[in-house]
Amino acid sequence: MIDRARLEAIVREAGRIALDAWPGDGHACEVWNKADTSGAHSPVSAADLAVDTFLKRELGALLPAAGWLSEETADAPDRIERSLIWLVDPIDGTRDFVRGRPGWAVSVALVSAGRPLLGTLYAPVRQREAGGELWHAEAGHGAWRNGERLVATTRVDLPGARVPANALMKEDADLVSVDQPNSIALRIAMVAADEADLVATLRWGFEWDIAAAGLIAREAGAAVTDAFGKPLNYNKRDPRAFGVLVSSPAMHDAAVERLAARARRMSA
Repeated sequence: MIDRARLEAIVREAGRIALDAWPGDGHACEVWNKADTSGAHSPVSAADLAVDTFLKRELGALLPAAGWLSEETADAPDRIERSLIWLVDPIDGTRDFVRGRPGWAVSVALVSAGRPLLGTLYAPVRQREAGGELWHAEAGHGAWRNGERLVATTRVDLPGARVPANALMKEDADLVSVDQPNSIALRIAMVAADEADLVATLRWGFEWDIAAAGLIAREAGAAVTDAFGKPLNYNKRDPRAFGVLVSSPAMHDAAVERLAARARRMSA
């Protein structure tokens, strides 16, 4: 199996490469906009590409048999023939990265037969005095942050649930907003760390955004599905899913029910 210490060293080094270009430390970083498959535009930086190049080389050397799917690399259709694949977002939360904010992370998952085996996140600016936040999980073996085992939220009632959000919709006024990193991976990880009770998105997203964090949350005891409450699969021909919903198992059905009409409308 994978040398986990080597994997963590690679992900930490990727974070260091990003940090060397982080505007929050006064570094200059080239930024431009790119169009995604929906035609929307999102920022990308030279640091995204540098981290992507580094990870592709190092993870490829670590496990040559694995395929590759990354936000910043052109998709190779033959990846679906591989039994193992790396799913990578070199900088998840690029908007926070380019604005000098701490809500970004390097996200790496190893997937086998459509299910994550390993997930690692590294957020070098968060808990910086401790060397950043390193999150990892292994299927069937639990989830950890900086050496501390994670136990996800066990909240039962949806009203009063903590949600990482800058603002809540009127119909969700009974929820409680907490700090929202731009990185969806970090928001999902907050549920794993019992720092949030619910994360839900109602838009088409990509596998590389959620594979590592979804495993971390699941191994900490959270329920992790798409916006309709269905299981998430990875290394699909179309690497998208409609939304992600992460919460305690006890309130997951209530969250799916609350969001069902909105999910149907917005996925149409």
